[in-house]
Amino acid sequence: MRKWYLPITVLGLGGLGVLGMLVGTERGRAVVRRIAENFIDAPESFEEWNDAAIRELESIQSALDSLSQALGVRPAAQ
Repeated sequence: MRKWYLPITVLGLGGLGVLGMLVGTERGRAVVRRIAENFIDAPESFEEWNDAAIRELESIQSALDSLSQALGVRPAAQ
């Protein structure tokens, strides 16, 4: 773990430097403001993505169940 201290520190300081440059200019402040505004809508977007992912996983599970029946393999207990 000790060998990672320097790279992590450099990345952290670099990130702070980039954030400082962003906040230091008008364009940077506009970018940060836009990102902050998009985070307000994030929970709804994640919920929509989650619902779509669940539907897709159910579809995959159904296809796998059909395949296992065709191959004569019993489905695993859930």
